[in-house]
Amino acid sequence: MKKLLYGIAALAIILLVVYTFIGGFAAPEVRLATSQTRYVAGQPFEGSIKDEALGKAFRRAGELVESKKLAGTPGSIYYNDPEHSGDSLKAFIGVLVTDTSITLPQGYTLRTVPGGRKVVRAEATANVAILPKKLYGAVFDYAKEHKLKLEEFYVEWFPAQDRGVVEVPVKE
Repeated sequence: MKKLLYGIAALAIILLVVYTFIGGFAAPEVRLATSQTRYVAGQPFEGSIKDEALGKAFRRAGELVESKKLAGTPGSIYYNDPEHSGDSLKAFIGVLVTDTSITLPQGYTLRTVPGGRKVVRAEATANVAILPKKLYGAVFDYAKEHKLKLEEFYVEWFPAQDRGVVEVPVKE
């Protein structure tokens, strides 16, 4: 029985160390901000969050940035929350770009996210596997705490490895 308890304790310590290492305890920075105009070169996606095409869209965006075929940072626009839509996601997956005169890869189009809106903005550093949940959780907690109503429109991007940003407009 003692060996089992020691084994469980050792496993718990290892899990805590790993969770700490990937940024699990790092708190996101959350604040009200005014959005800037953003341009996303990408492809639309509509379907289940379990759909293989969603993963392919994310991988393609990452490969385009890594190979320098598109100068920018991986990013997406989400038009709904799949947790409230029965696993159905409507999104635009791609790369945030600053130069709108670029030649787009085949199958990609350019969408503009207008600036000048009041948004709840969350930024954090953590492993990409836990980053989205951490960012969105922080945005929703902040909105609830400050009695803000949010639109179902989310813009997220990853400006550096293990760094993410999410902006959600506040309903006026």
